[in-house]
Amino acid sequence: MYKYSMQDYNQATMAKAVGVSLPISMKHSREICEFVKHKSVQKVKLMLDKVQETELAVPFTRFNKNIGHKPGMAAGRYPVKAAAEIKKVVENAEANAQFKGLNVNNLVIVHACAKLAPRPFRFGRQRGRKMRKAHVEIIVQEAEVKKSKKESRLKDNKQVQAQKP
Repeated sequence: MYKYSMQDYNQATMAKAVGVSLPISMKHSREICEFVKHKSVQKVKLMLDKVQETELAVPFTRFNKNIGHKPGMAAGRYPVKAAAEIKKVVENAEANAQFKGLNVNNLVIVHACAKLAPRPFRFGRQRGRKMRKAHVEIIVQEAEVKKSKKESRLKDNKQVQAQKP
């Protein structure tokens, strides 16, 4: 396993997908992982589609030097290639969850992490430039369905009435 992997991974209730040595920038993948954490899988896939069509910008929080502001946020960019690769990993995690028998409609990304991969030299002898590579790890979990306040109040009232007689 990787050094910074999620520590409390439960195999029964979670599903994982890892993209190894993806040909994307580490900085872009880190910012996208922060962008998609704690969101539903369906929403993330739509957001990454919009990033690929340059309709939705990914906010850059750490690597934002000399990056222009985008509408509705501070520094942001449209990392099209990284969004496409991370979307594949998210879809793979969703397929793994479905194979485990989890409800695909209630999946939430609980862990998204980007790590630096080995960077081999590009082909050619003129100058030594290295490739951009990153590992991406996505862990999804089935979210609990939240009950509305009205339903919970009705349930509490019924329990109180049942206890009174």
